Amino acid sequence: MDIYIRHATDWLISLLINAGANEILAKWLGEFSMLLVLIIISYVGYVITWRLIRAIVIPIMQRSKNQFDDLLIKHKFFRKLSYLVPALMLYYFTDDTITLPILITVIRKLLEFFFVLISIMIINSILSTINDFYERYDFAKDHPIRGVIQVLQIITYLLGFLILISLFVNRDLSSLILSMGAVSAILLLIFKDPILGFVGGLQLIFNKMLSIGDWISMPKFGADGTVLEINLTTVKVQNWDKTIVTIPTYNLITDSFQNWRGMEESGGRRIKRSIRLDMDSVKFCTDEMLQKYEKITVLKPYLAEKQKELEEYNKKYKPDPSSVVNGRRQTNLGVFRAYLKAYLKNREDIRQDMTFLVRQLQPDDKGLPIEIYVFTKTTAWVKYEDIQADIFDHILSVIPQFDLRVYQSPSNKGISMLASQLIAKS
Repeated sequence: MDIYIRHATDWLISLLINAGANEILAKWLGEFSMLLVLIIISYVGYVITWRLIRAIVIPIMQRSKNQFDDLLIKHKFFRKLSYLVPALMLYYFTDDTITLPILITVIRKLLEFFFVLISIMIINSILSTINDFYERYDFAKDHPIRGVIQVLQIITYLLGFLILISLFVNRDLSSLILSMGAVSAILLLIFKDPILGFVGGLQLIFNKMLSIGDWISMPKFGADGTVLEINLTTVKVQNWDKTIVTIPTYNLITDSFQNWRGMEESGGRRIKRSIRLDMDSVKFCTDEMLQKYEKITVLKPYLAEKQKELEEYNKKYKPDPSSVVNGRRQTNLGVFRAYLKAYLKNREDIRQDMTFLVRQLQPDDKGLPIEIYVFTKTTAWVKYEDIQADIFDHILSVIPQFDLRVYQSPSNKGISMLASQLIAKS
């Protein structure tokens, strides 16, 4: 084909000279015309190649069970590969069809630039395919390689850029790199964030501090949700309100964040909430009160055992019965705490093999806090909140049954009632 193109070029030049054109101008016009023909032929070669790939190669790969070739198609590997066909055709036919040295040099430089750019695109496509293929496995959540892939892509772009410069200035790549020692400090400043992010990402991965799918909280950056991606410079988090937050990777190393993975892996989520009681309502139990409490099914074993223990103690030490402070007696608060323990132990959604506490906290001017410290059997947020609400709905409802009162700051209604009482007394 190149012989025919060369003959056509010579024929066109002779035709232009015979028509009265200047010899040099005729030669240039002939060369450019044949170059245009060659470009058209190369484009046709590209179209044919791409259609063959799309009609034969891609359907075969789509029918295969291998997922890697499907990802190659997704990242347009074969489309980018087909770009090499017109470049190779131009490169091959240029010497035999073009005779002007300057034009040959320009065409070859442009083709070399094109080869470098296409090579970068192909390598980038392969790296993206490797990352997506790797992320299909479960262990990729604990050991993501997206940051490493991005580093390799940056290196590819940087090398491609250096090769383009070396082609442009006609210098060897190795000598160009050696002469860039003074520029390295500037490059370090330019790529400071990617370098810090890469180091931080490696620390996160190798120390197993963070994995894709983890629930993390980092109030400094407004993050409270699930990790979607761990990239070279940022970690992408989707909050529970569906907003997306990006956190610089290195900040996860230098700052503090909370990872809820341990809670999720344990299979239990903690309830740690207190309710405040009015201390004026705490008192010793009378016989009538104890008879009322004995009607509560879950309290019968506790009351029987506790009453037996107190009777044995009082029988042994024989305290003076004229004062209630002598000897040992049950209190409505102690019975209430026993009831809470029995009630929580009978709930099927509370774990009995993890920390289980019903305790008093330090009393203050807002009353006596009784804290529930238990773990649910589910870690799902919605179910957890439902369980927690059910427990405290019940607690608030049964407190009056133990002759106790919940403490709360006076409301408008309470103040009105107090004012009415004062007016009535006056």
